[in-house]
Amino acid sequence: MTGNRKLDRNAPIENRSQLIEYFEAGSKPESAWRIGTEHEKFGFALDDLRPLAYDTNPGIGALMTGLQRFGWKPVLENGKAIMLTLDRQSVTLEPGGQLELSGAPLENIHQTCDEVHRHLAQVKEVCGEMGAGFIGLGFHPKWQRKDIPIMPKGRYDIMLAYMPTKGDIGLDMMLRTCTIQVNLDYSSESDMVKKFRVGLALQPVATALFANSPFYEGEPNGFLSYRSHVWSGTDPDRTGILPFVFDGDMGFERYADHALDVPMYFVYRDGKYIDASGQSFRDFLDGKLPAYPGEKPLLRDWEDHLTTLFPEVRMKQFLEFRGADGGPWGRICALPAFWVGLLYDSSALDAAWDLVKDFTPEDHAQLRSDAPKMALNAPFRDGTIQDLAKEVVALALEGLKARQRLDGAGSDESGYLSELAEIANSGRTLAEAMLNRYENEWDGNVDAIFKTYAY
Repeated sequence: MTGNRKLDRNAPIENRSQLIEYFEAGSKPESAWRIGTEHEKFGFALDDLRPLAYDTNPGIGALMTGLQRFGWKPVLENGKAIMLTLDRQSVTLEPGGQLELSGAPLENIHQTCDEVHRHLAQVKEVCGEMGAGFIGLGFHPKWQRKDIPIMPKGRYDIMLAYMPTKGDIGLDMMLRTCTIQVNLDYSSESDMVKKFRVGLALQPVATALFANSPFYEGEPNGFLSYRSHVWSGTDPDRTGILPFVFDGDMGFERYADHALDVPMYFVYRDGKYIDASGQSFRDFLDGKLPAYPGEKPLLRDWEDHLTTLFPEVRMKQFLEFRGADGGPWGRICALPAFWVGLLYDSSALDAAWDLVKDFTPEDHAQLRSDAPKMALNAPFRDGTIQDLAKEVVALALEGLKARQRLDGAGSDESGYLSELAEIANSGRTLAEAMLNRYENEWDGNVDAIFKTYAY
């Protein structure tokens, strides 16, 4: 997704005000709001369930080549396709070979779901020829970290070296997690702040509803969303619930200052990644970056830096909502539907804000801590997260109905939340359903998950 006002990505940054203007330039009128959906999934060989390396057969490299028959154009790094592009979409590689579709900015959920179906059908066709499959889960259910192959992207070498210095399970985040997220627009600074606050407050509800990662190296891990738990131990400088978002001075400037204080990973120049891990973007602004002395940043350096922040909601020239586990084919469409219903209808947004505006810092911390482990069963105030989830899903449904974005059959977007509404009302997540099957149908063998839940 892109902002409303075009900026020159190669323009030099002369002062801090340009960093704030970058966010301001993302503001769009409501008529131009779009929906960008991203989803990751794990690849595996059908014969032995091994994760797909890049150069093996079946492998990720062969998949990237195979997808080009559908019109995808490769982006190369050191001669290897590490990204594919087509019609404002991209297929990219996460560090452990997780395949991600970054969708085009679309007008409604019907289009989003068509995009998801088309992409997964293409992947399935190529994989069928190679003897491979893909599955949507929040955390890899079987293999150890040492078994996960590393993709040939320079930025990942820097991140893989830096992560262990900041958190005990940061490498698991990079190599063994998958998510679904949606990117949504804002009309103004005040609109951004309201959506940011509602999104952060309700990320634990999304985590609970989409909980889908109860296994670790073949056994139950004690969590329903282990992916979400992993994020809590990744890097305190760049993850978490960002309490300052709920302060009175929250705005473009406040978030820019936050981003400036997050240590850098790299600078990208002339096709190479320069290791600047742990160094300060403020020093970069002053031409004093140790890794690149005497040079000042370009706007694209700021964009790159923003992609290395990993809070539950992240701002670029739009807002990214990042709290859900990867999931089954049909569940992918539910995540953008959930947030669009809440945030793109003014009445639903107002009602959602009324639900969360009196949450205390302790409430936010409790929700973030308890949702990964207990999901909808987690206690909250006088009830449970399930009670909150039922209210929130109901608001999202009404928001989607009010939008009146109809498909060719005359149906609005609310149908995409039917499974989510069932989960909220029953209190039973996909993770809990998997655990039940593991204990009964699968005789304690997690291998069955690859056949039962593969795309």
